[in-house]
Formats: sequence, structure tokens, C-alpha cells
Amino acid sequence: MAAVEKSAEAGVKAANAERQKAIGLLAKASRTELQSAFDALGDKPDVQPVRGPETGLVMVRGRIGGGGAPFNLGEATVSRASIRLGDGTVGHGQTLGTDGAKARLAAIFDALFQQRDRKTEVEMLLAAIAARVVAEDAAKTRQAAATRVDFFTMVRGED
Repeated sequence: MAAVEKSAEAGVKAANAERQKAIGLLAKASRTELQSAFDALGDKPDVQPVRGPETGLVMVRGRIGGGGAPFNLGEATVSRASIRLGDGTVGHGQTLGTDGAKARLAAIFDALFQQRDRKTEVEMLLAAIAARVVAEDAAKTRQAAATRVDFFTMVRGED
């Protein structure tokens, strides 16, 4: 019996990790990406608001060197929304900034991600978002590498 419970618990943890990754990618999406994907949906879901969209502030914490004592870096503006689909599936969305419509669209796609028959549609959107994020990160890395300066020490022969 314990093996069955552990197996079920592992499955829930894997599903939660997969959903966390999806919500993270939806937060990185642009509003136009989400809106065009929503417009392309064949049958639009029946969406009822649960909370928001609402905008607020969160405290951003930092650590010197990644391992030092935490300190308050500053505040960031965030927007969040929660929705319920017609079948009762609840989705949550959040984003940096004040774009409540983007948070609402992210919440819709989070709810659709939880449905078996709609999950592949959302996974296609997530793959496109991930590809864009990787390309942007690579461009930033190339840009930073172009300004890199290598310092070296020359040994003088007089020593």
C-alpha cells in the first residue's frame, strides 16, 4: 500500500513541477503572443473571473554573491489574475508590470494546460515562448561577450 501512495505522490510532484514550469513560461510571454494564441483557439472556453486582474507590489530580495545574508533590494510591480473555466478548472496567471489583461490570458492558458484534451495546444504555445526566451538570452550573451576584456599579466624579465 505504501508503494502505491509513494508512486501517486511522485506523480503529483511531477505534475506540479510541470505546471510550475508552464506558469513560469506564461509569465515570460508577451501579451501579443498570448492574445494571438487565444484568438487562434478553435473553441473559446467559457471563462469566469475568480480574482482580478489586480496589480500590486512585491518585495524583491537579494543576496550578495548568491549566498550572503538576504537584503531587501526593492519593490516590483506585479499583476495577477485567477479564472475558472466552465468545467470548474481554475487557472492562475501573474506577470511583472501592470498588464492585467496579460495576467488574465496567462490564467486562461494555465487552466487549459490542466485539461488533457487542450494541453497539447498550450504546449505548442509554451514551446514557442521558450524558443523566443532562449533566442533573446543568446543574443544578450553575444552582446555581453562582445564587450569582454581579457586581462593578463606579463612577467618582466628583470625579476
